[in-house]
Amino acid sequence: MTHAIRIHELGGPDVLQWEPIEVGEPGPDELRVRHTAVGLNYIDVYFRTGLYKGPELPFTPGMEAAGVVDAVGANVTEFRPGDRVAYASAPLGSYAELRLMPAGRVVPLPEGVPDQAAAAMMLKGMTARYLLKVTHPVQPGDTILFHAAAGGVGLIACQWAKHLGARVIGTVGTREKAELARQLGCDHPIVYTEEDFVERVRELTAGQGVPVVYDSVGQATFMRSLDCLATRGHMVSFGQSSGPVPALELGVLSQKGSLTLTRPTLAHYTASREDLLETAGDLFDVVAGGQVRVEVGQTFPLAEARRAHEALESRATTASTVLLPES
Repeated sequence: MTHAIRIHELGGPDVLQWEPIEVGEPGPDELRVRHTAVGLNYIDVYFRTGLYKGPELPFTPGMEAAGVVDAVGANVTEFRPGDRVAYASAPLGSYAELRLMPAGRVVPLPEGVPDQAAAAMMLKGMTARYLLKVTHPVQPGDTILFHAAAGGVGLIACQWAKHLGARVIGTVGTREKAELARQLGCDHPIVYTEEDFVERVRELTAGQGVPVVYDSVGQATFMRSLDCLATRGHMVSFGQSSGPVPALELGVLSQKGSLTLTRPTLAHYTASREDLLETAGDLFDVVAGGQVRVEVGQTFPLAEARRAHEALESRATTASTVLLPES
């Protein structure tokens, strides 16, 4: 019997229920994928709580996984049963042992990329890629600020930014996380519980500020992130782990130095098949080339997704977290 995590009502981690499910045959343009590893991401929390609008209840959460093609639809020519694949895309439903997935949202998994690493890096790594190479392209010699530098996206982004020639400042919550971030590309980790990150950024940039801030924390850091920017700096707000950003009077952006603000999402940067394959291909290249090392900080059985969400929300995790199906 195939099982999945199901959500029947929105709320805390306790709404994540392990239940038997029925999975049918793939439609003409679908794959049936047997998961070997499932990625845990903060966006899963947003859908679980209702901060982001999900499918009709009940639904299976999750956007990221690696696995093996179990069956293919009649129109699918790119994949065949037995192929190793990965994805980080809607529709939701990766918290399952077996699922149907649109073939156009799945990518082939190269040899040399283990399943757990793939599940840990697809969403986070493709996010780092679009942030650093498209949303605000990082240039050699740039100094950047990346919040949550010891998180899943942060650790990949720090390494990738260093590969692009940047000087990386990052914020972290503990000295232990600071050391991890330092080992993986963060030149100046700032423990925000011990020092003022705005003052430290200004000190590290001789009072000038940075050209770009990448902020997935949201409410707790947003306004002070603006104070870290140089004149005509770019604020990239791509998450809200501490809560939604309050309404902003646009005049603040001019007052603080003609700043620009964007709120990007991975879905819009990988909407076409071409963009998806290019983004994933860039990620696979830097991982295969050793420029980016994927860190799996902890694993949980998929059936215990509730415990994994509790750890994520209490900031007890480091790097990436992977959920492992038993089958």
